[in-house]
Amino acid sequence: MMEHPPYQGKLSEQVAKKEQRKVKARREQDRSIWYGLGMFGLVGWSIAVPTLIGIAIGIWIDRTWQPKFSCTLICLFVGLVIGCSIAWYWVKRESLTAMDSDNDESSNVSDDEPRGSQE
Repeated sequence: MMEHPPYQGKLSEQVAKKEQRKVKARREQDRSIWYGLGMFGLVGWSIAVPTLIGIAIGIWIDRTWQPKFSCTLICLFVGLVIGCSIAWYWVKRESLTAMDSDNDESSNVSDDEPRGSQE
């Protein structure tokens, strides 16, 4: 029986992964535009809303107690940090979801084809 070169297994795995990505992209083609815009909006609002709430609280504190330092700036910074952490959470969650779906699809292809029986 003829022995296959060692690089042939790696090459076939790379080709299978690229093919899976193409099939997945074609399947989700109509979703990608709206999904991208939705994610963009989610990240934007996740940062904007806590920042604006922080500014409103800071203005209220400055008008009510009239401290020697600007609470508006401090609350703006706190709101911005909270908003960025929320946005980071959502982006991280979506990237992990995408990686998990890629891993699931690659395991399905490798399960379907036995590795040693390629001729």
